[in-house]
Amino acid sequence: MERKTQQTELKKPCINCGAELKYQPGTTNISCEYCGHKEIISIDENGFKELELYPYLKEMGAQKHSEEISMLHCKNCGANQHIEENYKSLHCVYCSMPLILEDAYKEDWILPGAVLPFQIDKKKSFQIFKRWVSSLWFAPNKLKKAALDPQFTKGLYLPYWTFDAQLKASYSGQRGEYYYETKRVRNSQGKTVTKRVRKTRWYPASGNISGFVDDTLVEASKQRKGRVPSKIARWNLKLLQPFSSSFLRGFVTEKYTIPLIQGHLSAKGEAERIAKRWCRQDIGGDTQRVTSMNMKLSQETFKHILLPVYISAYRYNGKEYNFFINGENGTISGSRPYSAWKIFFAILFGLIVLGLIIFFAQG
Repeated sequence: MERKTQQTELKKPCINCGAELKYQPGTTNISCEYCGHKEIISIDENGFKELELYPYLKEMGAQKHSEEISMLHCKNCGANQHIEENYKSLHCVYCSMPLILEDAYKEDWILPGAVLPFQIDKKKSFQIFKRWVSSLWFAPNKLKKAALDPQFTKGLYLPYWTFDAQLKASYSGQRGEYYYETKRVRNSQGKTVTKRVRKTRWYPASGNISGFVDDTLVEASKQRKGRVPSKIARWNLKLLQPFSSSFLRGFVTEKYTIPLIQGHLSAKGEAERIAKRWCRQDIGGDTQRVTSMNMKLSQETFKHILLPVYISAYRYNGKEYNFFINGENGTISGSRPYSAWKIFFAILFGLIVLGLIIFFAQG
């Protein structure tokens, strides 16, 4: 079957001047940065597309919600990035290494069911990054320079899997209730003192729990370098919108590298942790033990979603450093280098000051 270029790979020109229309963060508009023309993004009134899990795990029905996109693979850090046809040159958002456009290839992906659009624009993210860099002690001057150059900061949509399921489990365990006894003991000075000691009485417990596990979030991409810190990997999923390629305009989109089946295993492990927490709540008492649990999941669905981050990447002394800003709430985190010279001169200055203090004290 002959394939056609898919909608997510096309860029929409401005009807006034022909320039590229880009998504305007925090709105439902795409706009032209040259003439100011705006268009409203059409959002599917039917909401998100939750897909049945097991047909996909069995490789059935994948063509219904999949498409072909152009990809570039970074040979340095392993990131897979979706490109668009009018890129003249491109650097990897994670490690800043040049990408070769001639190496672009076509690849299928499961169409995103939802996207959390950027809520802060690049200018705002640049200000956040600049303030953060200014607060760092002993930062190299090159890092300060990078913070002053907006080209080092790029917007990226990260792929995640979300899983929904009805959960039921039966369990057996023990409910612990605290009680206290007073004992006479010797302290470190050899004196006899009274001490209140907490003890636990255990009672058998068993039961059944059930509930709906909603939007278990599992990362769908992992590189050798530049992994997004957990500190910023928290988004308000209530802001998710039904997927529209218009939200991606002007940003890089990363393709998932963790397959659906592996993401499901991670989600199942999280469901087990949720089930054990529900079992402990059901047991009650002061403390609990869950000795056995039989969990079953049903009506399992999933969706592929895209979540926003800004990334600043640069190299210092042969090493790569990344700084991440959550594109929804502005939280920032990242690795940072230290200037050996600045540390050396700070220590030297401290020793000089200490020496002067000693000199004048003796005088």
